[in-house]
Amino acid sequence: MRDIFGKALLDYYNGNYTEDVYTATNISDEDELPLPFLFRNYEEMPILEKKAMGMAKGRVLDVGCGAGSHGLYLQEQGFDVKAIDVSKGAIEVSRKRGLKNAEVIALLDETEKFDTILLLMNGSGIFQELSKVPLYLNHLKSLLNPGGQILLDSTDIIYMYEDEDGGIWQDLNANYYGELDYLVSYKGESEPLTTWLYIDFETLVTACKSVGLECELVMEGEHYDYLARVY
Repeated sequence: MRDIFGKALLDYYNGNYTEDVYTATNISDEDELPLPFLFRNYEEMPILEKKAMGMAKGRVLDVGCGAGSHGLYLQEQGFDVKAIDVSKGAIEVSRKRGLKNAEVIALLDETEKFDTILLLMNGSGIFQELSKVPLYLNHLKSLLNPGGQILLDSTDIIYMYEDEDGGIWQDLNANYYGELDYLVSYKGESEPLTTWLYIDFETLVTACKSVGLECELVMEGEHYDYLARVY
């Protein structure tokens, strides 16, 4: 792992901000991800994230914490927060910004117990493929204290397959339409191609039921995105 994302976060934190991160998928062109957005405060967060912040309770695990914005806000509100990310640069930045408990660890290697687990900024992406969702959900379930909850956001990207007449074009022999090849690049460097999962709400509900979890729709966003509570 080249940790390109971590390099970008460190550059911004250290005052070396000259360009943004770019992402692309197999069904979309290159898109700019502004680094300042990753350092946003509560007032700058999208409405779904603000809603999730308001629903947090007990001990919190922030999965894929990035620059630590969600964890920092909750820590400031008095919550006991642990933030994890596979990016060493992201964890270094999170610690320097003031997160007391931030660790380089993959979700499937986490073993502590929590009352709230956050998977935000298309948190379902970490599942990678639809076939892996039960594996991840079972593990997340094992990390919950009694009465605990998972707050997860994602987007139903079926709209990206619409043709000019409003019909939906899909290759019925292909994988689930929300599984995308995902490329991250920064300053001429790229991470190896990964798979990133966008999951529609009904499919998420079905996956949750398969492992004995309930799933409720908390809120819909402005562009096919939504926040779900899993418990």
